[in-house]
Amino acid sequence: MRKHISTLVTGGTLLGLAACGDNLAVTNLNNPDVQRAYSTPAGIEGVIAGIGVQVFNAQRATESVNTQARILSGENIASVANFGMAARSALPRSIISNELGNDNQVGNIANFNTFTRQSRSASNGVAAVNRLVASGGTIGSTAQNARAKAFGFLMLGHALGNLALAYDSAAIVTPATPSEEVPGLSAAPAVGAASLAMLDSAIAQARLTVTGSNGFPLPTTWLNGQALSADGFIRYARSLKARYRAGVARTPAQRGSVAWAEVIADATNGITADFTINVGGGSGWTAAYDMTQMYVTGGWHAVPYFYYGMADVSGAYDAWLAVDVGSRRAFTVVTPDKRWPAGDTRTAQQAAGPTNTLPTGVYFRNRPTGDDVPLVGPGDSQYDHRRYGASNLNNSTGPYTEMSKTEIDMLAAEGYIRTGNIPAAVALINVTRVKNGLEAIPTNISATAPISTSASCVPRVPQGPNFTSTACGTVLEAMKYEKRMETAYTGYMIWFADNRGWGDLVTGTVVEWPVPYQEMQVRQQKYYNGTNRSVRGTYGF
Repeated sequence: MRKHISTLVTGGTLLGLAACGDNLAVTNLNNPDVQRAYSTPAGIEGVIAGIGVQVFNAQRATESVNTQARILSGENIASVANFGMAARSALPRSIISNELGNDNQVGNIANFNTFTRQSRSASNGVAAVNRLVASGGTIGSTAQNARAKAFGFLMLGHALGNLALAYDSAAIVTPATPSEEVPGLSAAPAVGAASLAMLDSAIAQARLTVTGSNGFPLPTTWLNGQALSADGFIRYARSLKARYRAGVARTPAQRGSVAWAEVIADATNGITADFTINVGGGSGWTAAYDMTQMYVTGGWHAVPYFYYGMADVSGAYDAWLAVDVGSRRAFTVVTPDKRWPAGDTRTAQQAAGPTNTLPTGVYFRNRPTGDDVPLVGPGDSQYDHRRYGASNLNNSTGPYTEMSKTEIDMLAAEGYIRTGNIPAAVALINVTRVKNGLEAIPTNISATAPISTSASCVPRVPQGPNFTSTACGTVLEAMKYEKRMETAYTGYMIWFADNRGWGDLVTGTVVEWPVPYQEMQVRQQKYYNGTNRSVRGTYGF
């Protein structure tokens, strides 16, 4: 079937069952018992350790606002109605309906539920450690206590940060919040600030675990396959801080007002290699859409040309821009970028990557012609993104890139561009450009000049006022291009947060989701639609 229906209850709501007579005094051990879970040192640590898989699986779930955001940001396009993909693919863009029983209610609420619930679990876990220590107890050692609290704060900051990226408001829960209290809703900037504070607490706790037994490294099951040292943990937390500090912005003005010096400081002290999570293989960790569902043929996924087309140097992207949106047809991207299939014709490109297992470093395939889903307009495409092709063929088992080093390097590069240190930005941008066959940007380039006069310059950027032709991009556009290429189908809402902050979204795209109507009803507040929309942006889309 191509439509999935489920029922969810908001995670931020306390639900009580009315007492009824003649209850049988039987304990059902198949249902979660919060009091029992937090009653022993092992139980407390187990709750905290188990939050990671819940947070990460929610990011990669099929039914989620992340799946919808990838459509709205031009990272993905699909023609099937599942997961809100066809609705979000439509042009012109529409508001995000938050009416009772709206067609996308399951996806709209899924991440709100999960991240709210996990922020509560993480907060309760840290508070439980504090109570245990205050009563003279311990999980096992001072270092083990601090490790548990560090991970709890990390997941709390992660959950709050994801809420701030996606929704206009959410409840802020911390270890100081009584477990029976339901906080009011706070606007996204405040939720984002709370996320940064919790990540700072995670870093502070990690620094307490240098000595003592059962401290760092983390058990590999907490972040599947990652045995993070204290230093690695801190670098990952600082990378998350850089992501959230920049990503919460809804407009170019807000993005420009980000504390870029702090982003640079965190990013340059962040991860030193791609941060990957092992999924599949019976581990319980999954990449439900990115490694599985998008590989199904028949309209479940395609690469749209709006942003990806900037790789083309043949003139086909210019021709695509020059016709009415509804009349645009698929074309072959010819580019020196090695992440694309080699060849100047579709036939040659298909021969270069005939299966989902592509040559090392290639992210895209020109799909077999028989698998095309003929469409008219921006959904018509020859390409599939197949970064995880080998894992897909291995029963969706393998490493998933949760955070690429390029993502964090490009946050630093953006900060350098915005603060006038162009040579430092160029040095970072050139790392993946040169590796992937693109010419190096001169270190003495100005911020406003094209990065090259070569006919093979990438990216080719639509030019105003008509936006029907392209020209070689600036350092900023080169940074954007590298970030898009390297973060596609990684992390959570990266393209969406970036394109909204850069002012690059398609005109009329909603930039944030409203608090789901189910949550508003339980709070006895009026629900509303998502109507905060982007204006015509950088590329005139």
